[in-house]
Amino acid sequence: MRKFIIGLALLSLFVSGFAQKKVSLIVPEIIVQGIDFDIIINYDRADSNSTVFLNSVPQNFEIDPNGQILISYASTEKESLIVQVNNEKAHIEINPIPQWLSIIPPMLAILLALLFKEVISSLFIGILSGTLIISFYAKGFSGLLSGFLQTIDTYAINAINSWSHIAVIVFSMFIAAVVSIISKNGGMRGVVNRLEPYAKNPKSGQLVIWFMGILIFFDDYANTLVVGNTMRPVADRLKISREKLAYLVDSTAAPVAAIAFVTTWIGAELGYIESGLSHLPEVTESPYGVFLQSLKYAFYPIFTLAFMLMLIFKGKDFGPMLQFEKNARNAAEDKSFSGESVESEFTSKEGVNPLAFNAIIPILVIIIGAIVGMLVTGYHSTDLVSISQESAFRKLSIVIGNSDSYKALVWSSFSGVVVAVIMTISQRIMKLEETIESGIAGFKTMIPAMVILISAWSLAGITEDMQTAVFLQGLWSDSFSPVFVPAVVFIISGLVSFSTGSSWGTMAILYPLLLPASYHIAIEGGLSHEEAMIIFYNVVSVVLAGSVFGDHCSPISDTTILSSLATSCNHLNHVKTQMPYALTVGVVAIVIGSIPAAMGVSSFITMPLGLMVLYGVVHFYGKPTDG
Repeated sequence: MRKFIIGLALLSLFVSGFAQKKVSLIVPEIIVQGIDFDIIINYDRADSNSTVFLNSVPQNFEIDPNGQILISYASTEKESLIVQVNNEKAHIEINPIPQWLSIIPPMLAILLALLFKEVISSLFIGILSGTLIISFYAKGFSGLLSGFLQTIDTYAINAINSWSHIAVIVFSMFIAAVVSIISKNGGMRGVVNRLEPYAKNPKSGQLVIWFMGILIFFDDYANTLVVGNTMRPVADRLKISREKLAYLVDSTAAPVAAIAFVTTWIGAELGYIESGLSHLPEVTESPYGVFLQSLKYAFYPIFTLAFMLMLIFKGKDFGPMLQFEKNARNAAEDKSFSGESVESEFTSKEGVNPLAFNAIIPILVIIIGAIVGMLVTGYHSTDLVSISQESAFRKLSIVIGNSDSYKALVWSSFSGVVVAVIMTISQRIMKLEETIESGIAGFKTMIPAMVILISAWSLAGITEDMQTAVFLQGLWSDSFSPVFVPAVVFIISGLVSFSTGSSWGTMAILYPLLLPASYHIAIEGGLSHEEAMIIFYNVVSVVLAGSVFGDHCSPISDTTILSSLATSCNHLNHVKTQMPYALTVGVVAIVIGSIPAAMGVSSFITMPLGLMVLYGVVHFYGKPTDG
């Protein structure tokens, strides 16, 4: 009995002591060395006259609407924080993550992608390394299991649990469904048939191939497979080498899909750009507005498309391509091909009468619908009175910049699917069940891309939490001139894309990392916000351009391989004939385009100058293929 009474007394003292505790502390789970974070102090008598000390140092503080005291602190080492409010004290242990560890997740993703030539697993391991680091510093070794699970229950789920992210996924799926349906119902074949009569000689034949590559702008896979397969017999008849056909197919596919306003690429690009913008409260433009602003610096894609035209109209080539073209003109090229035939959802149903309008109308619905949708959403979110003095073009840019592009793209792509389905079943080309299956087959083609995209969003969440951009800013700002940032980013993007064979994977890794870093490097380099935005828009463009450039040079690139298969061209021949052209355009894009643009030279100067240099290369270095 006596022991029981003593126990009750001790328990009473413990409860009494706990009840009298007036101060408790809350700190973030993720704390990075040298980065300010908020300490939340719960104190039931907090007011503006309170005195707050942190490790015996008086602190300025704020009181939030919930009556909690907020103080800001930056830690550089593992330590015990002792907070005193008036006469009450509390303490908490913190273990901040060293800044240099913040570079491990993205760098690990890049290095593994380079080593194993596979993007998805590399991104996952990068994410996992980040969650393990965060959990270890927050909870010690006991937190490693929760760190493993956070890759899914925190970062992957958070990446998906966003309206804009879901909109990107839905839009991309709908576009892929439209592409599949209009291929199966013969619409795509009908467009090709309309163009074939214009191919009468090697020059006009190449021009038609180039034009078809531009026309099928909305998807690079559809572009490659449709143009390559349908124009191969025409190229053979006109004695155009398989290597030249593969080059024209491959080098129109990604560049035009990357910079056109409504494509299967744009959804992913907007998602990647948004990941970078999440680190930059200084940039208030929408992801679509940033994309539009970056187009003036899209030197490599634009130069590539123009360079092909120069080769065609001049009737010249150089490098290994020259000999293959001469052999083709002399009918000396061996047309045998030992590779497998291309089987895809982009071939039309057997026995279908190919009608061009079955493709043209759904595509126009998507394009016009997206434009109308952006104008409508932008109109409702723009203060028209405040821009009444602006020019008409500037008003239009502001309205589109304020638009909800995600909503517009979802509206338009869904409308395109509905129109394509109605047109297909109303003409009895396919039954409803077959049409739906065709659309679902299009969905399936986007699954790998969506996995990459979600993984990229997850990795972006890791780099944001670990303050990777801040670490990079500290490395570059004191030793690196901002004007060379776009050129270096182009080279890095090209190397990663070349080694991985994935332009999407490259953008997924680099966009969230380099967009905030480039802006802060420019600011720390002494540039104004307006000057820093020039660097920023340039970097937005060169990540994309470098990704496409590396993709063009890579023998393991999906579109490079598909181009070889679709045109029945020897794959190594395609790689070695295309690479000199890609390198030529890439060097001009950096030297004449990106670097001068970062110095503030107008695109109205750099674009024409770059085109003149490329024309000079073709004119003076190229040799006639028919000579």
